[in-house]
Amino acid sequence: MRTRQPTATARENQPIPVRAKLAAAWTSFMFLYVYVDILAFFKPGVIKDIEAGIVWEFNISQTLLTTFLVLMAIPILMVVLSMTLPARANRITNLIVASIQVPFAAFNAAGESWTYFYGLGVALEVILLALILRYAWTWPRTTPSATTASSPDRETMRAHQQA
Repeated sequence: MRTRQPTATARENQPIPVRAKLAAAWTSFMFLYVYVDILAFFKPGVIKDIEAGIVWEFNISQTLLTTFLVLMAIPILMVVLSMTLPARANRITNLIVASIQVPFAAFNAAGESWTYFYGLGVALEVILLALILRYAWTWPRTTPSATTASSPDRETMRAHQQA
C-alpha cells in the first residue's frame, strides 16, 4: 500500500487566523517602534543629552520613564491580547488601540530635523496600524449553519434543559 506524496510544485495556501495576523502586526509594530528609538541613539548629541539627563526637551525622571514604559507596554500587551481575547472584545480592542496609536506615531516625527529617518519610521508604523485596523474591521463573522441549529442533538439538549 502506497501513501500519496505531495507534489513538489503544489503549495497549499492555508488561511491565517485573524488573531495570528493581528499578533504578527503588533509584533512588527513593536519591533519597529523600539528600533526607531534605538537607532535614534546614533543621532549626534542624543547620548550626550541623555547623559545630561534630558530626553528631547524633558528632564529624565521616574515619571517620564514610567510614561515611556506604559507607551511601550501597549503594543507589547496587544500581541498577547490579540491571541487571547474573545473575538468581539479582540476586534473592539484592536480598533480602539490602533486608532489611538496613530497620533502617538505621528508625534514622534513632530519637530524633528531628521525628517527622512523619522518620516520613514512613522510611515511604516502607520502602515502597520492601518493593517491592524483593516484586519480588525474586516474580521469575519461566523453564524451557526442551518444544519447545526436544527440538529436533533441540540433540540434534545434544549428539551432536557427546559424539563
